[in-house]
Amino acid sequence: MGNRLTQIATRTGDDGSTGLGDNTRVSKASARPQAMGDVDELNSHIGLLLCEPMPQDVRELLIDLQHQLFNLGGELSMPGFELLKDEALAQLDQALAQYNAHLPRLQEFILPAGTRAACQAHVCRTVARRAERSVVALQHSQAMRPAPRQYLNRLSDLLFVLARVLNRLDGSGQISEQASAEVYWSSQRLARLQQGD
Repeated sequence: MGNRLTQIATRTGDDGSTGLGDNTRVSKASARPQAMGDVDELNSHIGLLLCEPMPQDVRELLIDLQHQLFNLGGELSMPGFELLKDEALAQLDQALAQYNAHLPRLQEFILPAGTRAACQAHVCRTVARRAERSVVALQHSQAMRPAPRQYLNRLSDLLFVLARVLNRLDGSGQISEQASAEVYWSSQRLARLQQGD
């Protein structure tokens, strides 16, 4: 495993290469740094989401997700190394079941809209999908275990569910079954349903 950074401005990347955790250097344009960068961007967007008001249980979940994403980034930076554990996938499944249980069934697609917290959760969701695509592209060229891809796939689903949860916050920052800032896509099908056809 590579040394921890003791300084940031090393200038070693001026030639367009970056160092991996196993002390090898690769082009910054190659698939592994792309995947690492997308995971890092996702983690940063979750950090921005954490600036918003939200219930404490959602906050604690998001903070733990940041740590798991850091593990995932570390695993991506060290070919052949395993940092993301099975428990991280199980946590996503448990959270999906927990938060989905209290949401009404979707009548139609929803837009990435509503409250600012929900919109930021949707941004996180889309970046998670991009990170997943980057990991899939990396796996096409290099042997990797499936956990990183699976984690990002399930995480994007969870972020969609959390966006729906955050659109149901009341004035006190608690989740309300009655309150909803969700914006449904104005489709022909939904218009017919609303007219009773």
